Amino acid sequence: MTEKIYAGGCACGALRYEATGTPIAELHCQCLHCQKRSGTGHASYIVFTGRGAVNFTGGAKAWRIAGDSGNEKSHGFCPICGTPTHVTFAASPDVTAILPGSLDDPTTFHPSFVTYGCRALDWDMQDPALTIMQRGPAS
Repeated sequence: MTEKIYAGGCACGALRYEATGTPIAELHCQCLHCQKRSGTGHASYIVFTGRGAVNFTGGAKAWRIAGDSGNEKSHGFCPICGTPTHVTFAASPDVTAILPGSLDDPTTFHPSFVTYGCRALDWDMQDPALTIMQRGPAS
């Protein structure tokens, strides 16, 4: 059996990535920071763990911020077109979360839960079948 490959990249094609294996989580996050960064009511992620689980070509740039949890996260993006592609975490250096909208085939994204439901906006409706956590998984 071959491992599933999640391939994607930025809008202009200068930044590409490939993730192999089974994600440890697929989710929406409604924290204030994800709302600001996405310009919507939430951001979505497919999370992989392990060194080398996600490989990049093309040289991403990044900016850092502390999330609602207080932990620093680093947001990767294409330095040419600005497309956000992934997030890494200072407290968990082996974890990389890719943004499913940047996948070549975004239909492979199947979220199972929502974090920071306590920050949900009335107009950002989530699938009622999803588990909604009021904070993050470690809270």
